[in-house]
Amino acid sequence: MGKALAVTGLLVLVLLILCGIMIRDANAPPVQRDLTVELDALRAGTPPLRLVLMSDFHVGDFGNTPERFRETARRVTALHPDVILLAGDFVSTRLPGGTPIGHSLGALGDLKARIGIFAVLGDHDYGQGVLTTRALRERGILLRNNRAARAGPLAIIGIGDAHSGAALVPLALTRGREIGGIPIVFTHSPDVVPALPSNIELVLAGHTHCGQIVLPIVGALETSSRYGKRYACGIIREGKRTTVVTSGLGVSRLPFRLGAPPDFWVITLRPRA
Repeated sequence: MGKALAVTGLLVLVLLILCGIMIRDANAPPVQRDLTVELDALRAGTPPLRLVLMSDFHVGDFGNTPERFRETARRVTALHPDVILLAGDFVSTRLPGGTPIGHSLGALGDLKARIGIFAVLGDHDYGQGVLTTRALRERGILLRNNRAARAGPLAIIGIGDAHSGAALVPLALTRGREIGGIPIVFTHSPDVVPALPSNIELVLAGHTHCGQIVLPIVGALETSSRYGKRYACGIIREGKRTTVVTSGLGVSRLPFRLGAPPDFWVITLRPRA
């Protein structure tokens, strides 16, 4: 009996230590990941363009406090990006403890980009879509669900969240063609990627949290993607297309991260050599 109690006590201690590590990792400052992408469609001599991809904010729940988010926003603005793309899940509607949306997303006003800041909604946002949209608009952020916007030589095409059934791919692409420019797609869930034509050379997404909890050998426990690990995380190259999936800033369902630190991406676009 005493030996069994000792083993149980040791297991509980190990579990508590592991939970502490996962909570620490969930609250850590996001990692900045840098990538250079060469595009065929960019004319030779075009100056580099710097894009920042951020997603899965879940501000107000667990560790991603408004204060933590504000510090991240300052870091991003200090990079002097040309374009900032916000790929949804600004709030969390499935868990208690969230602070009011206006307060939670106040730090969005600290973001600055030379050309513009564009956003799409994520699956968590649709339950409070009106309030989230208002918070974005009040901070000068253009919501582009299934719409497009011209940004220098680029046509920034926002596609609604596939996970929520809001992705209208043909409509979004048509609107992108109408404004002209080099098409760049951003969306919440990467599950739209196989439906895109081959002329889309760059797709930016979030949603998966890179698995959020990634175990040695086993890998990610869940990716929330119908394609499993194909678009789970990071850089995916298929032909001339590059897809980038960010781990995001916050957490969902559980206040834990393991093997999938929070991050944002800084993507420099250049003409193909």
